[in-house]
Amino acid sequence: MDFREFLKSNTVYLDGGMGTLLQKRGLLPGELPERRGVTHPEDVIEIHREYFQAGSNVVSTNTFGANSLKLDDEELEIIIKAAVDNARIARDTSGTDGEKFIALDIGPTGRMLSPLGDLDFEEAVEVFAKTVRLGVKYGVDLIIIETMNDSYETKAALLAAKENSSLPVIVTNAYGEDGKLMTGATPAAMVAMLEGMGADAIGANCSLGPKQLTGVIRELLRSASVPVVLKPNAGLPRYENGETVFDVTPEEFSSDISALMTEGVRVVGGCCGTTPEYISALVRETKNIKPAPLSDKNMTVVSSYTHAVAFGEKPVLIGERINPTGKKRFKQALLEKDIDYILTEAVNQEERGAHVLDVNVGLPEIDEREMLTLCIKELQAVTALPLQIDTSSPVAMESALRRYNGKAMVNSVNGKAESMAAVFPLVKKYGGVVVALTLDEGGIPSTAEGRVKIARKILREAERYGISKKDIIFDTLAMTISADTGAARVTLDALERISRELGCKTSLGVSNVSFGLPNRDTVNSTFFALALDRGLSCAIMNPYSAEMMKVYYAYKALSGLDEMCAEYIESAPEFTVSEPTVPASAGGVAQDFSSELQRAIIKGFKEKAAEITAELLKQVKPLDIVNGEIIPALNTVGVGFEKKTVYLPQLLTSAEAAKSAFECIKSFMAKDGESDVKIGSVVIATVHGDIHDIGKNIVKLLLENYGFKVTDLGKDVPPEKVAEAVKNEKAQLLGLSALMTTTVPAMEKTIELVRSTSHDCKIVVGGAVLTEEYAKMIGADKYAADAMETVRYAESVCK
Repeated sequence: MDFREFLKSNTVYLDGGMGTLLQKRGLLPGELPERRGVTHPEDVIEIHREYFQAGSNVVSTNTFGANSLKLDDEELEIIIKAAVDNARIARDTSGTDGEKFIALDIGPTGRMLSPLGDLDFEEAVEVFAKTVRLGVKYGVDLIIIETMNDSYETKAALLAAKENSSLPVIVTNAYGEDGKLMTGATPAAMVAMLEGMGADAIGANCSLGPKQLTGVIRELLRSASVPVVLKPNAGLPRYENGETVFDVTPEEFSSDISALMTEGVRVVGGCCGTTPEYISALVRETKNIKPAPLSDKNMTVVSSYTHAVAFGEKPVLIGERINPTGKKRFKQALLEKDIDYILTEAVNQEERGAHVLDVNVGLPEIDEREMLTLCIKELQAVTALPLQIDTSSPVAMESALRRYNGKAMVNSVNGKAESMAAVFPLVKKYGGVVVALTLDEGGIPSTAEGRVKIARKILREAERYGISKKDIIFDTLAMTISADTGAARVTLDALERISRELGCKTSLGVSNVSFGLPNRDTVNSTFFALALDRGLSCAIMNPYSAEMMKVYYAYKALSGLDEMCAEYIESAPEFTVSEPTVPASAGGVAQDFSSELQRAIIKGFKEKAAEITAELLKQVKPLDIVNGEIIPALNTVGVGFEKKTVYLPQLLTSAEAAKSAFECIKSFMAKDGESDVKIGSVVIATVHGDIHDIGKNIVKLLLENYGFKVTDLGKDVPPEKVAEAVKNEKAQLLGLSALMTTTVPAMEKTIELVRSTSHDCKIVVGGAVLTEEYAKMIGADKYAADAMETVRYAESVCK
């Protein structure tokens, strides 16, 4: 049976852990588990066979870390071929009945994608594509992308799978205790993006046990129209008698998952610490639970790298200011590639209350594809808002959609056959909510009936491409009433009919209605109120307009969408301000900016931070800038990160802005013969056998910006090299990281060696497989759950 068919009507049992079982069979610290399929195939075959015999329908190949970043092309093919052969032998010799499938297992690369890291998105896609092509070549039945903690890398892997195969794809992400990915995405945001791109099942794996993942799973179930996957760890790890053990028994594990299966989970298995015994217990516990029927949640949703925005619950405001039409200064910024000006417009609109930002950079004098793609990339580094990609160029649209981190709005398609043929394939491939203009080859109909007719035509054509009406928002085209006094009525009548008769969401470019009239804000805001009353879902508007914002907050209060009128009361003082002179809020960080430099650092404006620093150096001492401006700004963002109101990308962009200010100070001091003062020496490394260095690199960036001297030994570092560096650098602090359970023994060995040679050095450890208890057991002084906790500990150690 084809796996997609099996998935439709059955509970699917996946397998469990691999690494810890290989350790019990002799896997050495620092040895790549994937190579065991070549050197010790009998061990891998035995593990796979035991999972099939325990009741697994799907066994994943031993290829979690097999990619071209750590293996050359020849070895990569040898390992993947062996992995598929081993799984096939296990399946054929398992001696059990039932459907059995082989999945190509794909894990993260271990590197952060640009702009937060050094791995380009297209390079990441190609890394995953090489693995996918080999899996297809050697005959896997499906692909499982798992343990991804970054939405952007998840997108790269799924895109590679879709572009290089027609196989079913399951995608599971590793969520933290806060219910989000490391880079900030909520489960609803991941569902929006992954469903939009065509994933066959979506879920969570690793990091936590089944009880701790309950909140994540319930959010996935509320959002997803495809089967939901749960593949948790066997609880939390600890170290006993030289071995890693976990605190949830097979019986507890299966009972906890059983409860979630009754709520709708359809695909289940285990991750770190689980064994065939866990899968066998799970099958016994749940074999009589009937698979919950799937239902289309019928939600119109866009997303950024952090959160989803749903249309229909409350009116959505789309900021219109990133657009050169009628904006001389913005045109100049595009021509001069003044990205900071564009970023400032984005941040200001976010601070004024926009929920989505329209991005239009269309000028005949520039390369629109290049500029649009650049702007999308840079904007997503400074704002967490979803973006609307606004272009009439299919080439520019595809480039921006491909690079967009999330599920974008697309502006626009229309009823012309040429437009639909160009836009719908892009929306189908990359996902998106597309704005559909009610015009076609005959122009813009003068009647509401004519516009509704075009809307029906667009829906029929979209269905041919597999695009649901929930992913189409109709714009019934606000025309200027100065040219036709009946224009507004026709627009509103069409809007109401599309909402009521077709069940679709609607959008308007509100300000078009007042073109050529005096006191445009009055006309715009009144029209906005009328449209909201007719069922308008979202509006492209000017969030700097006090009149428009008054209507928005008043409408919500009057419609029962603002509990106790709280938002209306809170926003009332802003109604006296029409243009942003100072920020009104800052997306999670305090707004008491004591200087423009602090604002530039907090908002992540690298060029502006350097420019302001250069000016300050003309009258302020370098160390006074560091201690009075840069460190306080970093602390503001750091506190927001610790309180979970600021996300990792914001933390990193602020750190990069601080770095640009520091570089300016360093150059100034070097000219005067001064040297910058370091407050402590820190050595950091990813332990032997582990090539995942994202966490380490984040720690390095932050520590350097706080003034520490950091010696970065890189990844896969032998214990002897670490001990030597700590001794030579007279380090006060050593930081070690590990992502994989199989590399924790190497961390313990490293700690033992450092203790024997550098008695005064404190040791802090971090990584997805570690806990505070686990860290103590292997001899560390401190477990840090995130980068900011490491910084705080370093400050206490290096006083």
